[in-house]
Amino acid sequence: MKKTYRAMQITRPGMLELVERPTPEPGPGEVLLEVEACGVCGADAMDIEQPDPALDAPRVPGHEVVGRIAAIGAGTPPIWRMGQRVGVGRLGGHCNACDACRRGQFQLCRNQPFVGASCDGGYAEMMVARSTGLVSIPEALSAEAAAPILCAGIATFNALKKCGAQAGDRVAVFGIGGLGHMALQYARRMGFEVIAIGRGDDVAADTLALGAHVYIDATRDDAAARLLALGGAQAIVATVGDAASVSALMRALAPQGRMVVLGAGKDALAVSPGLLVVGEQGVLGSLTGSPYENEKTLNFSVLTGVRPTIEVLPLVRANDAYQKMKSGKAQFRMVLTMENPPLDGSQR
Repeated sequence: MKKTYRAMQITRPGMLELVERPTPEPGPGEVLLEVEACGVCGADAMDIEQPDPALDAPRVPGHEVVGRIAAIGAGTPPIWRMGQRVGVGRLGGHCNACDACRRGQFQLCRNQPFVGASCDGGYAEMMVARSTGLVSIPEALSAEAAAPILCAGIATFNALKKCGAQAGDRVAVFGIGGLGHMALQYARRMGFEVIAIGRGDDVAADTLALGAHVYIDATRDDAAARLLALGGAQAIVATVGDAASVSALMRALAPQGRMVVLGAGKDALAVSPGLLVVGEQGVLGSLTGSPYENEKTLNFSVLTGVRPTIEVLPLVRANDAYQKMKSGKAQFRMVLTMENPPLDGSQR
């Protein structure tokens, strides 16, 4: 094993620097991963632009990590083996001792790290991870394709499972980006009538190719009125953090419909109690999910052919990948690889 590894760390807010670090040894219940790929997620912006000064610095971001186990710490369950392909998402491994864990709600454990924020993440050739956070990666998926599924995939897959809609119902996906483009694919394969709501004509053709039956351009039309004209939606999955826009769509919910919020903005949602009461409607938030749920998402993706649309860049160009993600010009996910990209710059 190499004595050192390369990593892109946050040297100051908003700036990533390529450094060489000594290769760590995993502690009890931990493994050392040799990283193959790491997705660049919108949530990385908070970690990179506003790192918590109370946490150890400098931090390595990235929480859509796929690699192989290179070393195993004492006490790690035998289901994890040397050389095994595994992944780690945003939730870095539950404690197995808190009230949430004892209820089996591992995604709600308050004693687990947030990968890339409170512990080092995957913008690096090596990474230490808790074994309770590990996800088995199917061989049918490349590392680059699997990485975004560990966050964007499970977030939208679980949101659709919680939305209360049944096959044949109308479901809207609000926000067509890294999350939304996965939600459209999952929704179509779950048997929903899929309505995509985005901004501008440039994504219209993409949404239909990804599985939407209808595209609504919110810059041209009153999205709620258009959705109501179609009969309303049994569920709306909102992937954006703009509280005002999400609130405006509430009136387009069908009776007993649900608004599932994925965008973790800070502004308050303006929700009419009358709509909730008269229509028996609901608003709920949805986190990513447990490692077991992540494996379900990966398996569903393999079985149904769901794949993220990605652009691959090498680790040394992490700043470029991050800036392209922030600009909104990525189609639809940026992924870092520890290998050099093709010389012709082709996308995969």
